[in-house]
Amino acid sequence: MLDVTDVEYLDQFRLLLTFDNGERREIDIAKTVPFDGVFEPLRDLDFFRQVRVEPDVGTIVWPNGADLCPDVLHQRSRPARTATAAQKNSQGCRGT
Repeated sequence: MLDVTDVEYLDQFRLLLTFDNGERREIDIAKTVPFDGVFEPLRDLDFFRQVRVEPDVGTIVWPNGADLCPDVLHQRSRPARTATAAQKNSQGCRGT
C-alpha cells in the first residue's frame, strides 16, 4: 500500500499527489466521489483547497474529516504530465 506524502491544489477539483514511492499523479476528485454526505462540503472550492496530507494515515484529508483511501487515489489518478505552478516559478528567467 502506498501513502500520500504531498498534495498540491491544481485547479477546479484537481489535485497533484505525491506518493511515498516518488510517483506524482493527478486526480480529479469530482470524478472520483459524489459530493454528498461527508464529501458535500468539498463542492465549495474554498473548502476543497483546504486539503492536506495526514501523515499518520498516509492520505489526504479535509477539515471536516473527509478522506480517501490512498489505494483508491492511486488507482483513479494518472501520472502527472505538467509542471506545477510552483515548479514553473522556481525555474524563473535565466540569462537576464
